Amino acid sequence: MHSKTSEENCKMNLSQYTKEFSYNMQLAYPVIIGMLGHTLIGIVDNIMVGKLGSTELAAVSLGNSMIFVAMSLGIGFSTAITPIVAEADAEKDNSKIRSAFHHGLFLCVILGFSLFGLVVLAKPIMELLHQPKEVIALAKPFVDWVAFSLVPLIIYQGYKQFADGMSMTKVSMYAIIMANILHVIINYCLIYGVWIFPKMGIIGAALGTVISRIAMVVFMHMILSRRERLKQYFHDFSFDEIKKEMIKKIVNLGLPSAMQMLFEVVLFTAGIWLCGNIGKTSQAANQIALSLASMTFMFAMGLSVVSMIRISTQKGLNDYKQLVVVARSIFLLAILIEILFAIMFVALHQILPYLFLNMENQSQILDNQEVIAIAAKLLLVAAVFQISDGIQVVVLGALRGLQDVKIPMYITFVAYWIVGFPISFYLGEYTSLKAVGVWIGLLAGLTAAAVFLFIRFHYLTKKMISENASK
Repeated sequence: MHSKTSEENCKMNLSQYTKEFSYNMQLAYPVIIGMLGHTLIGIVDNIMVGKLGSTELAAVSLGNSMIFVAMSLGIGFSTAITPIVAEADAEKDNSKIRSAFHHGLFLCVILGFSLFGLVVLAKPIMELLHQPKEVIALAKPFVDWVAFSLVPLIIYQGYKQFADGMSMTKVSMYAIIMANILHVIINYCLIYGVWIFPKMGIIGAALGTVISRIAMVVFMHMILSRRERLKQYFHDFSFDEIKKEMIKKIVNLGLPSAMQMLFEVVLFTAGIWLCGNIGKTSQAANQIALSLASMTFMFAMGLSVVSMIRISTQKGLNDYKQLVVVARSIFLLAILIEILFAIMFVALHQILPYLFLNMENQSQILDNQEVIAIAAKLLLVAAVFQISDGIQVVVLGALRGLQDVKIPMYITFVAYWIVGFPISFYLGEYTSLKAVGVWIGLLAGLTAAAVFLFIRFHYLTKKMISENASK
């Protein structure tokens, strides 16, 4: 009798979480498609450039690693616009919406140009990190162009976060789909020299990225400025409206979020550089595994945004018990999705790397076989680490929903740089594990982040429930 009751309780507990799944996915899918679109631009570059050879693939990998660091700062910072706009929209305060949008866009323009300048100035880092000479020679001109694409990308983020705050998540999804179609067409013409176009190799890939990102901004501006309810926010912009208080508010919210993203992205970038030190086949293999893991990670990223939105709603309603149910339902959904991807990676670890290389190129055949052997091993580690990665990012989203950004910033720093990086460095440089050792370090860092962030969330919600009960 007792076991039957506990079985029923367990089913009831599980059903209170699973009944939230469909609403979570409904909110998450436009965000996931948008995130996948960002990643796809890099993956398309890798697949198309991989057909040219492993040196070209390593050059794009090295160039994009520098861009990703800057991109994480820009995207992390811009997330501050959404909660301010959403709050003002709930209050029906049009002047506050306008202020958050204009200040956010103004800061995104400044940040976009600043990041472009920083990346161009940071190019000598490639030599300091002892990357292969032939890879650096190809990567430098590629970096100049792709760094410039950060300007339209960060401006696009300003529009996207504004639209998300107004609960219009599908607009950015359409912009990304359009950009990806355009990107593939331009890449195909300019990388291989099709029809009247010159054969530009990896510079063609960089130009494809720049043009498609400019098109994204134009698309967002046209769609949003023509919406009847948004027209009032798109006219009479003046610098007199820029106020210190709103800039301070956006910076205070945006900076810790930017730092959290930076700590994780720089850890992965350090992984790329460590693999570059080991050799170009390890670097190319790392890029293949990272491209695939990044795609599956976007599902967790989408759920992280949902986590932030739904948790902040429950917090506003002061319903902390339901807040915990909603949070756990999102955590559970993320774990289930990542386990499915883990099974797929284990089953296909020998097959997936072939998508990225031209096996018919006889001069590259030995290099390519070595790349595939290393990438297959990395995918087995990736299968496990994406479960940890999925948990840490959705819990981080929940903590942002609770407006708890500073402590998680310190947690992520310790997990990635005190735990993860030393393990990556030691196993990659001083043991026979090489690239696999680098990835074991990444797994250790992500697992530490997942555990400590979950403890932080559990501690805060328990405290909120008990304080609420004692009132």
